[in-house]
Amino acid sequence: MKRNKIYPLLVLLIGAAFIVYEKYGENQSTNTYDPQVEIHGTKKQTTDSKPKPLTNNYYLPNSTTGQIVHHEGYSLSYNEDFEQAEWVAYELKKNQVVYTDFKRPYFEQDDAVKTESAHWRNYKKSGYDRGHLCPAADRKYSKAAFTETFLTSNISPQKHAFNAGVWNRLEQKVRYWAKKYDGVYVVTGGILENGLKAIGNEDVAVPNYFYKILLDNSGGTTKVIAFLIPHKDSNKPLYEFVVSVDEIEKRTGIDFFPGLEDAKENKLEAMNTYKQWSFR
Repeated sequence: MKRNKIYPLLVLLIGAAFIVYEKYGENQSTNTYDPQVEIHGTKKQTTDSKPKPLTNNYYLPNSTTGQIVHHEGYSLSYNEDFEQAEWVAYELKKNQVVYTDFKRPYFEQDDAVKTESAHWRNYKKSGYDRGHLCPAADRKYSKAAFTETFLTSNISPQKHAFNAGVWNRLEQKVRYWAKKYDGVYVVTGGILENGLKAIGNEDVAVPNYFYKILLDNSGGTTKVIAFLIPHKDSNKPLYEFVVSVDEIEKRTGIDFFPGLEDAKENKLEAMNTYKQWSFR
């Protein structure tokens, strides 16, 4: 090959290599996460909004926003006005409570949220934790399920003392009950209302209260318990935060168990006692 043909070819090859390097370097420096997680050697999309095999539609709440997203390990209803989910719902089965030591990934935006979930930078230097709604520890049965809990559609601003304190105590208790009752259904989120403090350029709302609702069907009997906890740390026993599902519905405008037969739903949602739910 003549020199006058070799030089242009070399220039093209060097230019192409530079473009590839620039692209790779940008991805490395911004710590981006590819939502197509590799599972068993293949690429599997985990951020579309179609129901997944583990999705239990029967117990899904309604959505006040019409923007429901289904991931492999949980479903959510995103509220763009408050830049977070109004609820996150999932079933925690006994065999899913494991303690695999996965490396924590970076927080990333949720591509399945059409209005775009809030960027993780809103939390930077805000004084608030990126508080998981579906805890990463509840999805340690697979790396893919664990990783998708770090999507920003699954987090809400939480004070560290609250996140690591009373909220963490409740999350641990949920895992205990999931093992005891051979699985529980969980719905959780912050109380999203007007006038809340906001953080970041996107005005991510900081809830004053967080709720968690549990449903158990073991033993052929359905029972429900709901918690409403002020956004501050507390040493009070968890049963002091028990309220009725009806109360949380009034605060949120969400119908939590529309799939239940009306008489059964009304009875369960009116309960505000922990006596039918063992705390041991």
